[in-house]
Parts: sequence; C-alpha cells; structure tokens
Amino acid sequence: MQKVVLKAEKRSETGKGSARMLRRQGILPAVLYAGGNSTSIKLQKKEMSKFIGTMGKEQALISIEISSEKGKKSNHWALVKDYQVDPVKNELLHVDFIEISLKKKIKLTIPVIITKEPIGVKNGGIMQQQLREVKVECLPTQIPEGIEVDASSVDIGQSLHVSDLVVKDDLEILSDPKELIL
Repeated sequence: MQKVVLKAEKRSETGKGSARMLRRQGILPAVLYAGGNSTSIKLQKKEMSKFIGTMGKEQALISIEISSEKGKKSNHWALVKDYQVDPVKNELLHVDFIEISLKKKIKLTIPVIITKEPIGVKNGGIMQQQLREVKVECLPTQIPEGIEVDASSVDIGQSLHVSDLVVKDDLEILSDPKELIL
C-alpha cells in the first residue's frame, strides 16, 4: 500500500465561480470529510493529477498537511473517497477525501488478483472470473494492494469461492463466503 504526503491549504471561498478561478490558476479544489463535518481545501493540481494517475484502482494512505490562513498546520490521515474528471479535457476537477483514524478498522474493497493460469485452461477450458473485488475490514496501515489467488489447481468444472481465499489474520473478509470468484 502506498503512503503519500500532500500539502494543502484551507480555502474560505466556495462555489462554482471560485472553483473555476482556482482551476485556472492550477489549483485543485477539494473537500476533506471527517465525522460529519467537511473542510474545504485546495491543493496543487499537477501534484494531485500525478498521484491519481499512478494510484490506479488501489487504495493509498494519504497524510494531508493543511495550512490555515493564520499559519497553523495540521496533519490528517485520509483516503480518496471520490474524484471528478472533465469528460472532454480529461482533467481532474475535484477530489473528496475521507479522514480516518489509524487505530480504527475501516471497510473497503480490494481487488482479487489471479496469479497462475488454471490447469483447466491448459486442458482447453475457459476461465470466467466472476468477482474482481472483495469487501474487507482492516486497519488503515494494513490495507493490501490486493488478494492474490493461485488458480493453478482449478480444473474444468471446478470453481473458487470467497471462502477459499487465504488472507492474513489482521484482514477480515466481509464478502459472502459462497460468492463465486472463478
């Protein structure tokens, strides 16, 4: 799992017009949600676009260093909740972060990665992967990049289910154990 540090500033101006003005200056409007409250922030568009581009589908633990107008700095641990991209220009428009505690377990989805080709495929069968992500619960510092599945022993007519996944003790799978993976 990636750990990234981002520098941000609190912003007092809100609304469509001020967001457009910020984007023209190369600054990205964002929001940090925490415990029912939200904090409007702004960060460098180039830095965040690079981060989103390299992140892909994986979850990254982010330390956001927020500077206020009075010069005070505060650190917040967060995950990317959502982001919006302009459909025509393919530019990042806005990012939503959700603040987390490093001591509380969180629920999220992580990818299922098939590592080896099943023997059934070598014997002329076709592999159909039904499930590509599973819901898990773990501490933010223990988020895996994915759960790897060795499918080499799966023959024609056989299947793998969520209950067949082998994970570390600190990771709890919340998806239905009867759900079909491949």
